[in-house]
Amino acid sequence: MYVVATAGHVDHGKSRLVRALTGIEPDRWDEEKQRGLTIDLGFAWTALPSGRHVAFVDVPGHERFLGNMLAGVGPAPVVCFVVAADEGWQEQSGDHRDAVAALGISDGLIVVTKADRAPERVADVVAQARAELAGTGLAEAPAVVVSAQDGTGLDRFRTALDDALARVPAPDPDARVRLWIDRAFTISGAGTVVTGTLTAGTLRVGDRMVLRGAAGEQEVTVRSLQSQNTSVQEIGPTNRVAVNLRGTSKEAIHRGDTLLTPRSWPVTDVLEVRRERGAPFTEVPEQVVVHAGTAGVGARLRPLDAEHARLQLAHPLTLVPGDRLVLRSPGARVAVGGARVLDVDPPALERRGAASREAARLAEIPDNGDPMAETVKHGAVSAARLRLLGLPVEAAPAGAPVLVTDGWWIHTARLDRWARELRDAVAALHEREPLAPGLSRGAAATALGEPATHVLPAVVARAGLEEREGYLAVPGDGGGLGAAETAVAALEDRLRATPFAAPEAYELDDLGLGSRELAAAQRLGRLLRLPGDVVLLPTAPALAMRELARLPQPFTTSQARQAWGTTRRVAIPLLEHLDAKGWTRREDGTTRSIVR
Repeated sequence: MYVVATAGHVDHGKSRLVRALTGIEPDRWDEEKQRGLTIDLGFAWTALPSGRHVAFVDVPGHERFLGNMLAGVGPAPVVCFVVAADEGWQEQSGDHRDAVAALGISDGLIVVTKADRAPERVADVVAQARAELAGTGLAEAPAVVVSAQDGTGLDRFRTALDDALARVPAPDPDARVRLWIDRAFTISGAGTVVTGTLTAGTLRVGDRMVLRGAAGEQEVTVRSLQSQNTSVQEIGPTNRVAVNLRGTSKEAIHRGDTLLTPRSWPVTDVLEVRRERGAPFTEVPEQVVVHAGTAGVGARLRPLDAEHARLQLAHPLTLVPGDRLVLRSPGARVAVGGARVLDVDPPALERRGAASREAARLAEIPDNGDPMAETVKHGAVSAARLRLLGLPVEAAPAGAPVLVTDGWWIHTARLDRWARELRDAVAALHEREPLAPGLSRGAAATALGEPATHVLPAVVARAGLEEREGYLAVPGDGGGLGAAETAVAALEDRLRATPFAAPEAYELDDLGLGSRELAAAQRLGRLLRLPGDVVLLPTAPALAMRELARLPQPFTTSQARQAWGTTRRVAIPLLEHLDAKGWTRREDGTTRSIVR
């Protein structure tokens, strides 16, 4: 199915045209039928000569219902722009043109209706419509002339629409789903149903989805699907679809809410945009209504320059870079401009001149967003976040200043800065605490902050540091012993002469060797510390095994102590150390033997 929206001035025959083409009454409310005035969105469908199915979203033309019109046109990829032959271009024709142009719609038809009322004016009205649509995506759209009253031109309209739809690019059925909801209602025995235009992705019965609106998010399940009053098990783009949902109620859903693939879309209430239509942002009112998809949300606009602005939304929306918006003044019934989303997670503007710097940054971002811009903004950004924003992550642009590693994009300039900061932090710690083993990972994360913490291995490598037992240090620099070097050397000399005569605590104190100094010496491989404050040389276990090999096997603790010429204070932790290394083993409660 293809989805086509109508557009044009009130009473120019949009609904009558849809009715004549489809045989379906698009006006759903009694008030609409009584007044002959479309107030809300109407829906109808038919088949074209080629067999293509087309669904029409009929929109109101009256200025009072511009919000409803935008909700209908917002998600539609194709528009039939209607101008009546007897009245020609009118005020709301211009409003609808501006809205269609702001949404970037470039596929459709120019349809001159009521040709039976003023056949002599048809050529002039076509020329006038083309002149008014100059500079929009519909400037070169085919023009057809019809009369719904007598059926003139309807066959030609069908053929022209068929040809136009054949040129529309095919949407991606495998894309993530973002269904902008235009209606919600309850069916007895079925429950809550929402409708919308599925522009990409595929919905299937049983899918678990997220329903996101002003009140937050809720998890729902697709209970059943319908299109053109026919039940289906799955449906892809582009289609009008009715989705029966389990897990929610009609009261919890409003027009402008979205049905989403879980964990696949960002949400934002602060975004930055580029002007596409309308007055410069410096001339736009501070308070505006932002129309996106079927949503209309109040917002505060802060100009950054004439072409770029920041929008603070009254409640969050599901938007990504490249999305198009229509801006409207709350007190006016006309659109004041169009904008394209550039950033849905903009940086804080706190320092003097920040707004102008931000405008300059935005000026460099392409219309559909840029992974490099996100990378430069944050310093590092995960590929998962880039995918969430709908940005390409397959590979970095050739020659781009970016390192892609372990699922992250890292700006090389920021990586160099983080590397310098990390080296400085390691050096400062060594200056303060020369016996420290290095900078812990936790201290490094605190020093660098977000998002450098997530790419710490890349920063460590860039800084030329190495990690040893959870500490970061300069390669080959174990921290040194500083003033403790003389005392450790003296202790080494003593233990070489008597390998198992571990010094008592008071002797270590006399040498000025506390726990920090001893830990540093052990880290450097100069000493071996065993439980009970037993300090030996690293060679002591091998020397101990040499003496044990001379004993009859198995041997007792007392025999080992005598062979080593030491005390139980030293012998017991040394034996347990040998057990732990697997060099000796316990035979029973009193004896051990060498493991051969």
